[in-house]
Amino acid sequence: MPEPEAPRRLDLPGVSEWQRVSPRHVLVEIVGTVLFGLALCGGAVLLWLVVGVEWAPYLIAAIVLVTVITVLFEPRRVRAIGYQLRQDDLLFRRGIMFARFVSVPYGRMQLVDITRGPIARWLGLADLKFVTAAASSGVLIPGLAEADAESLRDRLVELAESRRAGL
Repeated sequence: MPEPEAPRRLDLPGVSEWQRVSPRHVLVEIVGTVLFGLALCGGAVLLWLVVGVEWAPYLIAAIVLVTVITVLFEPRRVRAIGYQLRQDDLLFRRGIMFARFVSVPYGRMQLVDITRGPIARWLGLADLKFVTAAASSGVLIPGLAEADAESLRDRLVELAESRRAGL
């Protein structure tokens, strides 16, 4: 008797193909991480030169190390972001070690918004955000191509309106 196939890690019932964000979103994340690391290093340099904190060079080294490690993990983190339009809800996932799955029912969506930061706009990307009545259930899908974000926004608004109307 053949042994049943073990489910793959983090498989969810009724979930087939995940839609991925654009691979160009990696660049947006890397630039953000590097800029944040540079800002922290600037603060540590001020501590060192202005205040005279003797251990500031160690702090700078630690900031550089954490920034480099974070940049190395960015491509994998971006690949872990996905969403799927199901019959009654939108399922969103993100995270590597701490995976997060959020299901947002179409009838509960109150706001669907598109935002574009300067780097994302330069790369032709946008972030799609939807909010429900529950404050903790806001979902942000980053790194969508602008046309995909607009199309998905229109589709979600259409689905939300039809579900709220009880159709």
